Amino acid sequence: MITGIDTRAAVVVRVSIEIDAPLQRVWNLHTDVGNWPTWQTDITTATGSVEEGSVFHWSTFGLDIASTVYAVEAPHRTLWGGPAHGIDGIHQWTFGEEDGVVHVHTEESWDGEPIRADVDGMRASLQVSLTSWLQHLKKAAES
Repeated sequence: MITGIDTRAAVVVRVSIEIDAPLQRVWNLHTDVGNWPTWQTDITTATGSVEEGSVFHWSTFGLDIASTVYAVEAPHRTLWGGPAHGIDGIHQWTFGEEDGVVHVHTEESWDGEPIRADVDGMRASLQVSLTSWLQHLKKAAES
């Protein structure tokens, strides 16, 4: 049973952002997989839902990914992941609200042969990707 990211993976990246929007709006954007491409321009297609045990499909940077949802604690946490192109990824999101500001924290672990072949490059790529995703989420939620 997967309960969090793999802290022993070759690459682990953690990124946070504050969003000036209601928690429910941020949560709805985050969990409405089919609409991700409308606001998250790094994602070209996405289908499925964020429900524990489900699998959703999405494409980003030319990679087709099938993610299994391991945990959903609405509106505070999601955990999903799975293998894709030789990479074992696990991605966790947490959401909290204080004084009308939503604090979003995302962390992801990557492991596998392609990752171990270029740990620094893969870490940098994941850092850029997660930072971009959070910035897109902020822009969509605040508009």
